[in-house]
Parts: sequence; C-alpha cells; structure tokens
Amino acid sequence: MEESLRDVWSLWLTLWPHLLAWGIVGLSVFASAHAILVKRDTRSTIGWVGLIWLSPVFGAAVYFFLGVNRIRSRATQLRAGIVRTTLETRAAVPDAERMRSAIGPDQAPLRALATLVGRVTSRPLLDGNAITPLDGGDEAYPAMLAAIEGAERSIALASYIFDNDPTGKAFADALGRAVARGVQVRVLIDGIGSSYSFPPITGLLAARGVRTERFLPTSVPIYFPYANLRNHRKIMVVDGRIGFTGGLNIRDGCWLVHAPRHPVRDLHFRLQGPIVAHLLEVFTEDWTFAAEETLAGPAWQPVLAQAGQALARGIRFGPDDPDIGRIKLVLAAALASAQRSVRIMTPYFLPDDAVCQALDVAAMRGVQVDLVLPQQNNLALVGWASTAMLWQVLGRGCNVWLSPPPFDHTKLMVVDGSWAMFGSGNWDDRSMRLNFEFNVETYDRDVAGLLDRRIADVIARSSRRTLAEVDARSLPVRLRDGIARLFSPYL
Repeated sequence: MEESLRDVWSLWLTLWPHLLAWGIVGLSVFASAHAILVKRDTRSTIGWVGLIWLSPVFGAAVYFFLGVNRIRSRATQLRAGIVRTTLETRAAVPDAERMRSAIGPDQAPLRALATLVGRVTSRPLLDGNAITPLDGGDEAYPAMLAAIEGAERSIALASYIFDNDPTGKAFADALGRAVARGVQVRVLIDGIGSSYSFPPITGLLAARGVRTERFLPTSVPIYFPYANLRNHRKIMVVDGRIGFTGGLNIRDGCWLVHAPRHPVRDLHFRLQGPIVAHLLEVFTEDWTFAAEETLAGPAWQPVLAQAGQALARGIRFGPDDPDIGRIKLVLAAALASAQRSVRIMTPYFLPDDAVCQALDVAAMRGVQVDLVLPQQNNLALVGWASTAMLWQVLGRGCNVWLSPPPFDHTKLMVVDGSWAMFGSGNWDDRSMRLNFEFNVETYDRDVAGLLDRRIADVIARSSRRTLAEVDARSLPVRLRDGIARLFSPYL
C-alpha cells in the first residue's frame, strides 16, 4: 500500500508540470479564440492576443476581466424577453411622390440618408408632424405642465434626472392632479438620475398617487455620473397626441428665470402628429422592462392625425441593440450626405476615431463643419479629455467654437439647413454604446433652417478654439488632459 502511494506521488510529480503547461495552453487558446471571434477592431484583437500569449495566465486573466464587453451582454440579458413594441403607423408613411417633393429626387443625398436610417432603425419615416423647438426650461416646462393639466387619457413621462426641487415639485403636483382626474399616469426615472437630489422625488410622487418606477435602481446611496446602462432618454407623451423630447431633464437648474445657482441652457421639442407613436413605442418598452406592466388599451394608443408638414422618425439606440453602434452609422451617413454645411452642438464631445474621421472627411470635401462645445464643462474630466482629442478635428479643417456660460446642454445636429437630429444622445461613447438613448430626425427644411440659425446665433457669441491654442497648453495641462482621455470610452 505504502509503495503504491509512493508510485502515485512519483507519477504526479512527473506529470503535474505537463498538466499545468497544457492547462495554460488551453486557457490561452480559449482566451485568444474568444478575442478573435468577438473583437471587431483588428488592432485591439492583436493587442489582446499578444498579451495573452506573452503573459501566460496573467494575460488571459486581464483579458477576461477588462477585455470582455460585459456591457452589451448584461444589457441583452437584462432585457431578454422584452418584445419590441411596434404601433400601427402605416397610414402616416409618405409615398414616393411625397418623398420626392419633401426631400428630393431618388438619388439625392438626403434620400440616401433616409434609406439608410430606415434600414438601421427598422422604423418608417412618418409624415404630417409639427415640431416646435422650446428654449430650455423657460419655454419647455410651462408647455409640458400645460399638457399635463390638459391630459384626458394618459401621461407617459421618462426622465434621466427628476429632482426634488421647486421644478420637480411643480411636475409632481400636476401629475398628482391628473391622477385625481382619472388619467392613467406612468413615470419612469433612471436609478442613478433619481439620486441627484435627496430625498428623491419618488416619495413625493408616490404620495400624490403617481405610479413611478426606477430604471435599474442601484443600492449606491449617491449618484455616480459615469455609471453604465442608464436610461438617458427624456420622453413625455400625453394622450398619445402630443410628445416632448430632447435633452432637458426635470430640475430647477434648467429654468433660468428662477435664477438657479447652477444654470443650464438646453433645447427641448414639442412634437405633434404620427411621430408621437415612436416616442410611445420606446416608453412602452422601457416601462415594461422596469415595471413588468404592459401598457395597452385605448388610453395608450397614438393619435395619427396630421398636425403639420414635417417628415420625422424616432431613433432608439442602446447597449441592447443587436447592431450596437447604429447611431454611429446614422452620424457617418449624415456627414457623408452634407454638401455645404454641418453644424453640431453637444455638451460632451468624446467620439471615437471613426467618427472623427467622418467629420474630417466632410471638412476636407469642402463642407463647413462647425462644432459648438461649452466653454466650461460641468464634468471636468470630460472637458479635459475632450480638449485632448480636439487636434483630431482641428487639424483637418473642422471649426470648434466654445459657447459662453451658462453651461449649454443642447444636443443638436443640422446638415445643409435641410436635415436635423435632436434628442438625448451626446457625441461620446457613453451615449453611443453604454446608455439607452432616443433621438429624432426630421427632413423639414423650415425646422432645420430654424435650428441652423439658432446654432449660428450661438456661434456669433462664442470664441473660436484653434489648433495653435490646443498645442500651446502647458506640459502639466497636456498630461492631465491626456490622462483623462485614456478614460474617454467610459466618461
């Protein structure tokens, strides 16, 4: 017996180095195969495979900890089983003749853009809409509160931030009165956004009888502005006939007439007509996920009656998309369709190389590309990282303008004064890849022209940022900005 044990131990001492070696090889092969099959960027794949083989075990561990994209897989798992909501809108889809008269002939650049966005979103372009820009909370909040007071059937409200302050309380009171009138009210607030004020507004809404849910609530007692998988959408639909969307949260800082301590400029939009169905579709999906309640019945049906002449379409995007990065396709197509001008306003500018190249190509084709960013960013890390990457666009002919205080949160893009896109999405990886967003595109020349002139007015009072100024930053500042840029995919 003792001799048998010695034989087994001797065999183990002989074999364990070989077993360990084969185990390490197997782990490296598995990790490399995963990187080759999943990673789409060749340079990233080569880098990870090199690390895996040059640093056995350690390289594979680092890859599985940092290299695997858990954001998309977690988003897909979380929302598995949530059926895409598709409301009936065929009566509002324009025919070929209407498309030619509103956008241009079949081969026109904007017609090609409309075709691409339709394929990317699987949603039709809808006719008969009225789109009204609202200048920040000063115009948007009274319009939204009036719509709530006039509601007869239903109110759907989604907001990333809904603060417990005078503005939030005004909305809570109005929503409570709607519930008392028998209106079906549903309010969805992001789990992080609900903690921007303390105590959160959810308690007050519940006291008013308002059915409220939080999207992916967190146990962390404080807000963290860089968290992932946030519902960053801002949507309100009243009676299925009037909608509001854009970049505006519900908080006192956006109501400038109140003279808040930290004022924020923004742009919101009132939508009427069939396009409201696209807002309602997205809210319904998000509500089903968060509340496990399906909104159905006459109260939650859209009104497809024509309200104007604008062609418009909703663009939903988020980490659960099967074709993640769909908004990048829309941006690239819009930039490629530009013939004369592209004007962009965004509070956070941290695009990847592909988006920067699309901007550069447009500028080098002779298109005037104007980027309007806030002079003072409300998130210092984002501002530093953004400055560190401006050379990518300044060196190819794009114009960068810094808008004066107060901080401008507007998210807007206009091409040739004929096409415009607005909504909740920023020009950064967080919006394009990590959070749930909603934009609207419109081919209405009157609306696009109005928005183009609005950006021109902002540019007129802005200061120009040049490549020479960016290059002249001191060494400590360049190091600070460069380090911040390393975190740009997560800011």
